[in-house]
Amino acid sequence: MGTPGGGANRCDTREQQGYRIVTVAGEVDLSWSAEIRAAILAALEAGSPVLVDLAAVAYIDSSGIASFVEGYQRARQLGLQFGLLAVSLPVLAVLRLARLETVFPIHPDLTAARAAAAGAPA
Repeated sequence: MGTPGGGANRCDTREQQGYRIVTVAGEVDLSWSAEIRAAILAALEAGSPVLVDLAAVAYIDSSGIASFVEGYQRARQLGLQFGLLAVSLPVLAVLRLARLETVFPIHPDLTAARAAAAGAPA
């Protein structure tokens, strides 16, 4: 998936070690946050735990954050693990501004997410 016009934005989903990882790159704004929302919800509907890799996100607005909130809520309904992975500094700044950095499980990498799911210290 990508944005119309083929910009640097990217949203891909892969399976790795029992997780569906939605990797997002570029600038997340209203023009394509619906695509990210759809990717997150589709990954959850597959029945696996979902992590959203945000290492390559340079900018995010409230519509992008809303996609994560909806994914988090849907994961709770389905009894699945949901978290954010390798959160970039611009995304972390917005999460902190919205006071959501303590709502979402945030993991530096897949190993830490797996340890958290197993109840072990990361």
